[in-house]
Amino acid sequence: MFKHFVNLQWKSFFRSASFKTNVAFKILMAFGALYFIVIFLSMGVGAFYLIKKSGWGDPLQVVDQFMIYYLGIDLYIRYMLQKMPITNIKPLLYLPFRKSQVVNYSLGKTVVSFFNWSHAFFFVPFSIVLLIEGYSPLGVIGWHFGIMALFYGNNFLNILINNKDNLFYTLLGIGAVLGGCQYYGLFDITVYTTPLFNALYNMPWTAILPWLLLVGLYIVTFNYFKSNMYLDAGLAIKQAEAKTEDYAWLNRFGNLGTFLKNDIKLIRRNKRSKTTVIMSVLFIFYGLLFFTGGIEAYDGPVWKIFAGIFVTGGFLFSFGGFVPSWDSSYYPLMMSQNIKYKEYLDSKWYLVIIATLASTVLASFYLYFGLDAYLAVLVGAVYNIGVNSYLVLWGGAYVKTPIDLTSSKKAFGDKQAFNAKTLLLTLPKLIMPLIFYALGHYLINPTAGYIFVAAIGIIGLLFKNRVFKLIEKIYKKEKYKTLLAYKQKA
Repeated sequence: MFKHFVNLQWKSFFRSASFKTNVAFKILMAFGALYFIVIFLSMGVGAFYLIKKSGWGDPLQVVDQFMIYYLGIDLYIRYMLQKMPITNIKPLLYLPFRKSQVVNYSLGKTVVSFFNWSHAFFFVPFSIVLLIEGYSPLGVIGWHFGIMALFYGNNFLNILINNKDNLFYTLLGIGAVLGGCQYYGLFDITVYTTPLFNALYNMPWTAILPWLLLVGLYIVTFNYFKSNMYLDAGLAIKQAEAKTEDYAWLNRFGNLGTFLKNDIKLIRRNKRSKTTVIMSVLFIFYGLLFFTGGIEAYDGPVWKIFAGIFVTGGFLFSFGGFVPSWDSSYYPLMMSQNIKYKEYLDSKWYLVIIATLASTVLASFYLYFGLDAYLAVLVGAVYNIGVNSYLVLWGGAYVKTPIDLTSSKKAFGDKQAFNAKTLLLTLPKLIMPLIFYALGHYLINPTAGYIFVAAIGIIGLLFKNRVFKLIEKIYKKEKYKTLLAYKQKA
């Protein structure tokens, strides 16, 4: 039966109308996976000696100390990016397959996910180094297998909390509070968690406990999926009570106001759009990596502009980059109406501009790190408004990704989300402001660098009407390709 499921999946891949895109995307993902594998291998081999050389203490103790945060970050990344074990379950329900077979195969697919076995490229070489350095072989083996069981446990825990947003964000909030308390010396959770991980080495038989936990999570996940495999139950589209939201104050803007009202309602009512807003808020704190001096590699002056672009452009990139995909469910209906593309694009532009300005205001706390830090944020905001706002809308014409508004999955990971044109358009978004700043900074002075970047943004804003005419032509040219792509589900 397993062979039969694999055969069906193989045929689905090759018979898909987007087969060529699938292959290109898989190749791109393979290169990305190879990059992270090399990084993990380097860290696995060098972490022991780096920790020892730095004088932080016993390398195994140090790794165990921060293991709780490693597991937490892994769970967060899984929640945001890992695909759930759907396996086109609905079509299989009409065929003579036992539910247990379908569920076992679906869960089995997640076991071989990159999110699981990629950790081995760190822990296997690290464990080998421990053996070479004279650590107890039995203790290292027990520690290694216990830790890997915990990561596989994260896999099934992610599946269980996937549709429980409140639980996930509660856990995320707790993790953030604990991390903040440890950073400022108020409370150190690692004092209580480190001995638990140490026990895997000191008492190798305790490695059985994570495996028992893993088996328990698998059984709970299996029963959860099996009990919800009904078209009129777990797999049915959830219905919610409709709430009327008028936003009458936007009526004064005519058709532009109508589009803005639709976007505001979309953001408030749907899981994926809410996730986008949350991610854009998290982008505001991205600058802490650059302005606090915590990471030596980011101390260069040019990196400040890079941080400013991301601090103010979180919503711009995450929401604007998927226009018009947000409207994919009713895009064909829109295109059959007498709707002007300029008004439609204007509404999206104003929305991302308002979000950019709001992010700039919220990022005012960077004044604590000096006027120079907040100046980089302001200049980044000007560039985002005058240049990047156009580029994300332009790139959206080539992103033919239908979005399921009931799900937050596939964010930044859909096979149709990236292609040669969208990748080329990322260069002026991120690299050009760095180049303009570097020219002013190194040829004249730092102030000139800021002036150069801000000037480009202001010039772009002055040419808004001409740029929008160009973008409108591109959307009209790509219209029918986009409509066809939205019909393609595979």
